[in-house]
Amino acid sequence: MTALLEVLDLEEGDIPDFTTLNKSFDRFKMWVWRALLRVSAQQHTLSGHVALDSTFFDRGHASAYYRTRSDRSVETLKVTTLTDTESLAVLDVQCHAQWRHDTKTGPQIVRRNADDLHTVAADNGFQDWHTEYEIAALNLDYLVHYRGSSLNATANNALIRAKGYTQRWMAETSYSTTKRSLGEPCER
Repeated sequence: MTALLEVLDLEEGDIPDFTTLNKSFDRFKMWVWRALLRVSAQQHTLSGHVALDSTFFDRGHASAYYRTRSDRSVETLKVTTLTDTESLAVLDVQCHAQWRHDTKTGPQIVRRNADDLHTVAADNGFQDWHTEYEIAALNLDYLVHYRGSSLNATANNALIRAKGYTQRWMAETSYSTTKRSLGEPCER
């Protein structure tokens, strides 16, 4: 909270206790959080070229007392994000305590943001024919590396790299930045 107070130029007595803020944040609906995320992302110039990726965030830094008191036992969350590859703005986030497969969460995030997108780059964890069909139905270029070393896979991968697949690493950069700023080591 000290860093937040400095940014907002407030004194410690100007705001309520952090537990009060935490409880009030729990009362917001998910659409409110998505709207706030969208407004913050619109502060950047968005390219329409995005990277879709998942990572794990450990909640191990939360005290055992807090987890018990709040009746939460989940220590690791799976987070899937949609990140603009030019501005590094995170356009959408989906968190799961139960680790759903990437091919289930990826299309949901893309569908919510399809109006503003041109291309979606993802790793092969997001590759299956259902996902490819759904994203193609949204009239988007889906850039995902094909598995294997067959002639067909090699040719498709070369075409995908030419369309901008190599910018997918930008999602990893946003995860690394977030984890470093929160003090969590990047292990997974």
